[in-house]
Amino acid sequence: MRIDRIETSGFSSNCYLLCSDGEALIVDPSASPDRIDSALKSQNVRLAGIVLTHGHFDHLLSLDRIRKQGQTRVPVYLHEGDAGFLPDPIRNASGLFGTEFRFEAEDVNLRDGDRIPVGKEWIAVRSTPGHTKGSVCLDCGTAGMLTGDTLFAEGYGRYDLPGGDREQLFRSLKGLAALDPETKIEPGHGPSSTLGAALRRIGI
Repeated sequence: MRIDRIETSGFSSNCYLLCSDGEALIVDPSASPDRIDSALKSQNVRLAGIVLTHGHFDHLLSLDRIRKQGQTRVPVYLHEGDAGFLPDPIRNASGLFGTEFRFEAEDVNLRDGDRIPVGKEWIAVRSTPGHTKGSVCLDCGTAGMLTGDTLFAEGYGRYDLPGGDREQLFRSLKGLAALDPETKIEPGHGPSSTLGAALRRIGI
């Protein structure tokens, strides 16, 4: 599996393209639709779905336009803990930052341990509540792990927005510490790191 980061602007939320065997998943469509479309064309892949690491607006900015590209509508995946976030500007946090975004609801609600197909491979869903109740990390095998706003290269996500819980977040982070510390992580904001290095920086 190949993981590519698509350049974004504005809220600086990372957007990722996961490719395998001619298919792709977009994770957190915060990049412009044009940049996402260009990335799909450059890899010559068919968009099979959109996966959200959680339901905050800064990771969703191009969601409704990307999900309707072409003649077919692709499924949008979001953990059940964040069900109801997308159309609600308070829960998706946009209303707390001076604007109101309302997105169409997700198509598929995920649970811990679910697997999402892409090409002949799968990504595995790991529930990591704390930033929101429905925050997840996405295990892409040897390609690495997408950690959303659960864990950054030099910190972790805030827990004072709707759905946040400090105790849950630190339980989730300690759970990640049981995994291979050499796992490459691709976070929701900022640069890449390894799991062990990122956890050491926050004292876990």
